[in-house]
Parts: sequence; structure tokens; C-alpha cells
Amino acid sequence: MNKLRLQTFIFLMMIPGFFVGSKNLYAATSQESKKSNIILIFADDMGYGDVGIFGHPTIKTPNLDKLAFEGQKWTNFYVAASVCTPSRAGLMTGRLPVRSGMCSDQKRVLYDNSKGGLPESEITIASALKDAGYSTACIGKWHLGHLQPFDPNSHGFDYYYGIPYSNDMDHAFPDSVNYFEACANPKPGYFNVPLKRNREIIEQPADQTTITRRYTQEAINFIKEKKDEPFFIYMAQSMPHVPLFPSKDFEGKSLRGTYGDVIEEIDWSVGQIVSALKENGLEDNTLVVFTSDNGPWLLFNENGGSAGLLKGGKGGTYEGGMREPTVMWGPGLVKSGVVTDLGTTMDLLPTFCNLAGTQLPNDRVYDGYDLTQTIAGKSESPRDVVIYYRGQKVFAIRKGAYKAHFITQPAYGMGGPKELEIPELYNLNVDPSEKYNIAEQHPDVIAEIQILLKEHLASVVPVENQLEKY
Repeated sequence: MNKLRLQTFIFLMMIPGFFVGSKNLYAATSQESKKSNIILIFADDMGYGDVGIFGHPTIKTPNLDKLAFEGQKWTNFYVAASVCTPSRAGLMTGRLPVRSGMCSDQKRVLYDNSKGGLPESEITIASALKDAGYSTACIGKWHLGHLQPFDPNSHGFDYYYGIPYSNDMDHAFPDSVNYFEACANPKPGYFNVPLKRNREIIEQPADQTTITRRYTQEAINFIKEKKDEPFFIYMAQSMPHVPLFPSKDFEGKSLRGTYGDVIEEIDWSVGQIVSALKENGLEDNTLVVFTSDNGPWLLFNENGGSAGLLKGGKGGTYEGGMREPTVMWGPGLVKSGVVTDLGTTMDLLPTFCNLAGTQLPNDRVYDGYDLTQTIAGKSESPRDVVIYYRGQKVFAIRKGAYKAHFITQPAYGMGGPKELEIPELYNLNVDPSEKYNIAEQHPDVIAEIQILLKEHLASVVPVENQLEKY
């Protein structure tokens, strides 16, 4: 305690009743100066309708439901793309993936033989928070480049434990079994995906039947180790992306079948992490965000998820492909309630930086907004526009309640893109299922959104494409 603070402390002690009903001055000052811990849990291919609190009738998610009741349920929260790699690039950088070269019209995602990845020049959530004094951990699926220049340790993460790309890659199934059969009836040896600790392969193929449980334990260990300093954990679950591998404790438990087993195990994992926060006295100063990277992979039928009342799924630009079930929780940071304002995963970078008391450099275009005041219940979301990219093209734009489609794209396996001579228009507040085209009634709204499209495209500078490097 410095001399000035000590003198102030002694003076206040002399005031009768000063400490009645109040905290010790030094403790209060320390608490105010302590930076908030942040845990971001990112599911893979989970649909808008796959969580109990978002309407699923048979998948039991008591832990997520409780977090939503105690915290915030966001009903209009989006991702940067409807497939893995570009979605994760948008999340990590707060920028649309077209700005970093992390999207392509030829290759939708990075593969196990890709030569590209998230450029070193990009600022990630981890690198920004690390510079602000945070300990950082990436646990789970990365999928932003498996080579060393692009891996988590090269992008601000002190610690990495997980798989470098999707759990269905690096095929090892026999020629007599095709890809869809291998995913529908998977065996652990069918996929030769490595499990890494930092840059060392510690298991190959990764035992996916225990991987959710091991991810969870790694997160708990990190919480315990770093409880006395600010930390950021990015926990990117490998599933419910196919192949589905619930552990023995959850296999056959859900009424929804194997897919439900996996979701219920992820929900269990969330509960374990929150319990660890409480056991270490960190719940009042930790923000937990749960969401998904894109909509459900409908092509896999019962092994895929559900977008609920939303149209479409993974790979498409209808709502089901890009609007995600999202919950934010933190008793000391989040005002409980249902948030119907717009938000996206790209907003998390500036939001987390605000909580960490740091600022981003102004040498690049960001597409995210700071949601700190919205999370605290002090103001509406500053976001009023959502841009729906597929690859390197804008397919749709939402402005307020209205969404205009310039090109329509259903989910994977449901047909190809269709360019529209006259844009389709939907009022998503009234019609979230995108059933009723109201373009004829609102030509002024379409004209306004077309101006937004033109302005946005003028801000996009061509960069080297990372997904097309082989």
C-alpha cells in the first residue's frame, strides 16, 4: 500500500461508523481494479433449436437453461459465416473473413492438407487479451490453420490442447466404407485426427469418445491454475459436428438419440466449468459466453441438429445457417433477461477488450461493436446491420427488422445458389422463418439496404486467399 493510500486508509478509520455496511477500502479498490475473466464456449454445428431454452422438446440442457435464466438469452445473435473456418476467423478477429482472406468460393474451409491459415498480421481475441496481461488458453478445435505459423500458439494463446481441424478429417476408414457411412456409423479408428498439447501430438488418432470430458478437465485445470490472475479460455467443442462420439456416461441417455447424447454431454461440460468458477470464488468477475459456429448440418438427418423455427442450416444464408443459440452469464457483469437486439460473434473482440481495459489499434477495419453496455443492461445494442456472406460474396443483409436476399442459398445438400433479379425481403421480427416475401410492399427498404451493400463493398480490399493454398 503506497504512502498516500495508507494515509487515506488511516484517516477513514478515524471516522466513526465508516466501515459499517461497507467493505474494506483496500479490498474494494483491489476488486475494482481486477480485470474480468472471460470464458468463450463455442459449439460446432449446433442448431438454433438444439437447446432446451431455445425450444427443443427432448434434449435436456439444464445447465445452459439455468445460465440463460440467470444471465442473458440472445435471440438475434449471428456468426460471420455458415461454415467452420470463416466463422471462426470472424470470431477471432472481429472482422468479416473476407478481410483476412479466410473465405473462398472454391474451398469452404481449411483441410488437413491446406497450406494456408489465419495470417500472422491479424489481431485475435487471444493476442489482444494477452497484451492486456491475460493468461490465454485454447481448448478444443482450432480450424484456422494447422501449420505452425497459423496455430493457436502463434496467435496469442499461451496454452493449446485440442485438435487442429474438424473431427471428420484425416480419413482412415477402409475403401469399402464411404464418407457418409463412416460419419453415420463411426468407429474411433476411422478418423486419424491428432490431439495436440501446444505443438506436440500426444495422441493420434484422438479418442473422440472421451474428448469432451478431457476438454472439460483441461478447462477446469486452467481455471484453478490461473485463478489469481485474469484469464481467457476459448473452449471450442469438436461436436456436435459429425462423427458423433458421446462418452459412455452419456451414450444412450437422450431421447433425441446419439445427437442428443452429445448435446447433453456438452451441457454437462458447461455445468462443470461454472461449478469450477464458483468453487474458486470467480463467478462474480467472470463472463461466460456460449454460442455455436454455424447452423446444423441437415444433410446428416438424425445425426444433424435442428434450427428450430428458422429456415435452413449449415452452408446456407437463411437464418438457420447463421443465427445461433447464444447465452451470456456472469452474476457481476450481466443483467439477466432476454435480449432481442442484434449481435454477432465479431462483437466479442471489442467487448472483451473493453472488459480487459485495453483498446484495439485503429490501423484496420473492424466489423464488431462493443456490447459491454448491452450486456450490463444499460443500453441497446449498437449493432443494427448483419451482413450474410457465403464465401467471398454477400448473399443478404439485415437492417433492423428487415432482411434482403440478393442471392438465396439453402443448406448443404438442399440446392445451389440462386441470384435474384428482384431481392426478396422479410421482416424477421414478424417472420423469423422467412416464409413471407414482402418486397413489393417495401421497395424503399430494399433501396436502403442496396445502398448499405454498395457502401460495404467499397470498404473491402482484396487480400491473399488463404483457403486456396495447397
